[in-house]
Amino acid sequence: MKNRASPIKHHLSDQLLMAYAAGSLPEAFSLVVATHVSLCDECRALAEAYEAVGGAVLEAETAPMSDASLEACMARLDKPTTSVVNGKAHPRSVIPSPLAHYIGGDPKAIRWKPIGMGVRQAILPTGKGASARLLCIPAGQAVPDHGHRGLELTLVLQGAFRDDKDRFGPGDVEIADEADQHKPVAEAGCDCVCLAATDAPLRFRGIMPRLLQPIFRI
Repeated sequence: MKNRASPIKHHLSDQLLMAYAAGSLPEAFSLVVATHVSLCDECRALAEAYEAVGGAVLEAETAPMSDASLEACMARLDKPTTSVVNGKAHPRSVIPSPLAHYIGGDPKAIRWKPIGMGVRQAILPTGKGASARLLCIPAGQAVPDHGHRGLELTLVLQGAFRDDKDRFGPGDVEIADEADQHKPVAEAGCDCVCLAATDAPLRFRGIMPRLLQPIFRI
């Protein structure tokens, strides 16, 4: 994956981008990928290249593929792109365009619910296989220490958080699985708003989070 002069440091894996291009991800994970892709020129170019290569493979039996096809697709990585909605450049905001449909198009329409320690969440309507939610973590506040029983994708939309891995700012994606145990802490100065998707319940160390887990569906 090529490096660009971008504030986004943590990108999607090639495996996730290929699965997204193939349409094989659960809706919740596809939502996180689509939202990140709308913010990240690098991952958007890769996703478009994988989609183009996949389309060429499907057509290979009826239309021969030239030797230069893959090179032409990958050349898109060197071309900057912009997010376009309805034919117009879409300014990047806390709620990127792929996410807007899931919240009714207006951040004021988000139905936040408190889940403790000042943290709020809004569960989004997605299909089976994984769940998606918005999380708002007050500046300086930590999320309870937890591990994972499956895959978790967390995309930062506003603010930033830190854990044992690194710092994650706007546009960054943290990919966590069964091997990860962490305690994300929102940076001071700005509430951290994230889009998170999981395909299995989290593993909390504390008794209280475990007791509340079925209620908050986390």
